[in-house]
Amino acid sequence: MLVDLRNAFPDAPVYTLVDFLREPEQALLGPAPVFTSLIQHLPGARSHFRRYLPLFPAAMRRFDLGDFDVILSNSHAVAKFAHAGKQQLHICYCHTPMRYAWDLRDRYLADGGLGGGPAGFLARSVLERIRLADLAANAGIHRFIGNSQYIAARIRRCYHRDADVIYPPVDTARFVRGRTTEDYYVTVSRLVPYKQVDALVQAFARMPDRRLVVAGSGPKLAELRATAPGNVEMRGHVAAPELLPLMQGARAFLFAAEEDFGIAPLEAQACGLPVIALGRGGVAETVRDADSAGRTGVFFTESTPDAIAAAVRRFEAGPPIDPEACRINALRFSRDRFRNEFRTYVDTHWTAFQSGLRTATPVQPGVV
Repeated sequence: MLVDLRNAFPDAPVYTLVDFLREPEQALLGPAPVFTSLIQHLPGARSHFRRYLPLFPAAMRRFDLGDFDVILSNSHAVAKFAHAGKQQLHICYCHTPMRYAWDLRDRYLADGGLGGGPAGFLARSVLERIRLADLAANAGIHRFIGNSQYIAARIRRCYHRDADVIYPPVDTARFVRGRTTEDYYVTVSRLVPYKQVDALVQAFARMPDRRLVVAGSGPKLAELRATAPGNVEMRGHVAAPELLPLMQGARAFLFAAEEDFGIAPLEAQACGLPVIALGRGGVAETVRDADSAGRTGVFFTESTPDAIAAAVRRFEAGPPIDPEACRINALRFSRDRFRNEFRTYVDTHWTAFQSGLRTATPVQPGVV
């Protein structure tokens, strides 16, 4: 995402809390400079920077962004706290209102072992203060962009603000159709609780005559490996060169999470794969489950093993899904489309914003 924003605005510097990218990853961002906050230099920041969460809002506000006409905050948490002056346009590309301060606070605390007790009380107090600060920071944002209609609705619910929608980019040049299809299903996911990969594994335990390949690592990997039946292969982390043929060769792609957008199901469709997914969240906007020539997948309504198994059987019994229809659907979300759409959006709203200013100058953006 950040790479595509930089490609849209190649001269824009980046301001970020921390930067621990490896050299090859940094090279993708191009030559424009990257500035980090005070969090970068605190003890243990490289491996545990999230422990400094209470300091994040202040760290973002400390950046001096006064030289820029437009501030683009690429925010899933605190980037939107960046301060804009009266003659600066602040556009926030919001991937979600801060999950752990709003909708999913209880789940995050429970997963972190902070559901109760003094530590839990303290954590809730900190998150409540951050939530109130998050709400107050909206006063400095002129335009919100959501990464899906699902997130635009969440922005309205949490922030009481309208949001336009620009869908994130999908690398449709890298993810392309293959030549053969083998007899297995695939999912690609970070193995954390909300991804519901355990439900997929349990569903295939009920279907021993079908194979599932799980690509991804995370804190639940050891547990899933210990409990997976023989027809479920836990691959762990799969490097990029091996990931593409793995996806291209599958029969369909499985996805059980309620995501804000969900890049992986679109990468799968770019490879020509039908998607069998939970029909909620951003996936409901990117997978077509209608009985038409453009159908690209099958939805289930709950992430339970029985519902997933039923959806797999429904997929197999239904009319075949055209791989080319999946590919064509994914092309609607290409990287070129994203860059052009975002650039046009910024230029349009900067022009409108300038109408209230006395001077008119070319746009000079900064990305946070």
